Amino acid sequence: MSTLSIHDQPLPYVDCLPERPVEAVELVVIHCTELPDLATAREYGERVLHANGAGNCGHYYIDRDGSVYRYVPGTRVANHVRGHNPNSIGIELVNLGRYPHWWDSRHQTMTEPYTATQIDALRTLLAQLRIEFPNLRDIAGHEDLDTARLPASDDPTLEVPRKLDPGPLFPWPAVLEGSGLHRIRAPLS
Repeated sequence: MSTLSIHDQPLPYVDCLPERPVEAVELVVIHCTELPDLATAREYGERVLHANGAGNCGHYYIDRDGSVYRYVPGTRVANHVRGHNPNSIGIELVNLGRYPHWWDSRHQTMTEPYTATQIDALRTLLAQLRIEFPNLRDIAGHEDLDTARLPASDDPTLEVPRKLDPGPLFPWPAVLEGSGLHRIRAPLS
């Protein structure tokens, strides 16, 4: 695999995020932005939502053309997945997902495929992270770790998954092959 060029673009509140040693990172969580483009994802990431002055964001963002951006260093805890932030790195792939009808029961099918360039960049990033974080052994999709359901926006008598990313079009076999990472899956209900 080739060397990856990473564009450092720290979020304005990065210094508000708790620090952690590299040994604390054991898990990578794959997300999709469920937004139209990287600029919109950045805008969402910059929004302050927590009392400490931080917002919700991943560590890395991979655009459709394979460009990789680091918004939060791996030695800081980013808010990207409930219950797993202290020991994980979040990687967001730019993808529409269910945008803009995230919780509408009639729009729960994700139709945008991930680009081959995105997946190549992700595989290269994962290889680099395995070197940088010696205890990194596991990988999961956001949907594997956040299995909460909520009332559908179009019909509150129905429930929809809160998170579906990276979704059914994410090529898990290609990403896992040769990665040395073990996928953690949601328990079957």
